[in-house]
Amino acid sequence: MPEQEALFRTEGICKSFNGAPVLKGVNLELRAGEIHALMGENGAGKSTMIKIITGVYEKDAGKIFIEGQQADIRTRADARKNGISVIYQELSLVPYLSVTENVFLGRELMKRGLPDKKAMRKHVAELIEKYGFSLSPDALVAELGMAKRQMTEILKGLSQDARLLILDEPTSALSESETEKLFVTMKSLASQGAAVLFISHRLEEIYRMADRLTVMRDGEIVGVLTKEEVTPERVTMLMIGKELKKSARGASSSPGGRTLEVRGLSYKKLLTDVSFEARGGEILGIGGLVGSGRTELIHCVYGSLRRSGGEVLYDGKPVSASVRRNIKSGFGLVPEDRRGEGIFPVLSVEKNINIASYDRLARANSWVSRKKEIQNAEDAIKKCDVRPARRELPVADFSGGNQQKVVLGRWLSRDLSVLLLDEPTSGVDVGVKAEVYAYIRALADSGAVVIMVSSDIEELTSVSDRILILREGRIFAEFDGKSAAQSDIILANSGVLRERSVRL
Repeated sequence: MPEQEALFRTEGICKSFNGAPVLKGVNLELRAGEIHALMGENGAGKSTMIKIITGVYEKDAGKIFIEGQQADIRTRADARKNGISVIYQELSLVPYLSVTENVFLGRELMKRGLPDKKAMRKHVAELIEKYGFSLSPDALVAELGMAKRQMTEILKGLSQDARLLILDEPTSALSESETEKLFVTMKSLASQGAAVLFISHRLEEIYRMADRLTVMRDGEIVGVLTKEEVTPERVTMLMIGKELKKSARGASSSPGGRTLEVRGLSYKKLLTDVSFEARGGEILGIGGLVGSGRTELIHCVYGSLRRSGGEVLYDGKPVSASVRRNIKSGFGLVPEDRRGEGIFPVLSVEKNINIASYDRLARANSWVSRKKEIQNAEDAIKKCDVRPARRELPVADFSGGNQQKVVLGRWLSRDLSVLLLDEPTSGVDVGVKAEVYAYIRALADSGAVVIMVSSDIEELTSVSDRILILREGRIFAEFDGKSAAQSDIILANSGVLRERSVRL
């Protein structure tokens, strides 16, 4: 990017929560017409910075400048007035309203005391044409795919004359084709003179889309790179301050004696006659395309979905269909939907960690030991390196990666026999990924059964000791994780290999 006056600039932004500094003098510069990426470990301060820019939080110190003029942003309304709009991972659309109705929800154009539907529709149609969106202003949001829903969120910002558009992990729930459409939209916005701030954990997206990259660590900016300067090694070093090991697989991993056995498991029309063994001491990876039955499979094993047929055995004994009984028997589940199923946002970190352990934290008279409750939470926080290490804070205030560590801490604080993980590193940065891999490897090495569902092919091949591929609700192929090529997994996902054509 040629040197030019910044459209948006911050100077010395600071923010603390309960005395713990989260931002330490952040200077961020964004230019008109550029796509600017922001990366950093979970807990680096990215989310807090975005919330200050958009008026969700008030800064403790520092200044914000827009086109060289100091701006006072204290509320979301202040941000909107200054042309700043944000699209979070969790979209805020009303499904059974149209695109136009969603764009103007809460700020309808009025004529003679009534909503001017014609004027609103005309304005949305003009924006759609200007930016080349493949979208109808009359479309019902409930009938749109994720990419078009995100376009609708973008239209909300553009309808308010947004000059700075912030996209927070915009591709996390998109298919490949939807991601392509979003990238076209981002480039169109930048070509029209807007500044696009793009937050992503995916380096391949940064290489492709970003004109510049800012990296944060521990509440500070530690580097600003041009597209030509971005390399995996350099970005990783900036993000975590050290190099990552290339493989999380232990060289001496070997299966133990305990086994989880699934025999002829069926679930509605999604799973049919699924049979396999998962052995203690190994990480069993499960791959497959979306809709192949991966998530339903581990939920049936856990007991949160009632299987239609078949049985599950652990150490030769039948596994209950009751979640409560299975937890007592040493089962744990890290679900794919962290916010919807993994955490209790309004509860503290302490409560989120302890919620599966009150059976063993209670005294003989059934009263929970406060001392044990505190100690269990603090031990898990330390073991999983939750940042900040504050058990009393609401878990909703933590970054996605630290929320994932809390969910893991919940189970690692127990004596686990079986840990089931569904997309355990979705939406977390490379540093947290490495930590998650280390936790589950250590658990497997202790003799526990570990089953990991993942759509990340590199993750499957680098972490798993064995890999099963599900296709249309059946086991389609099996690989040795140590020798499986990523191309083999891709082909199996696509149905190229014969059923069970690859065996150990």
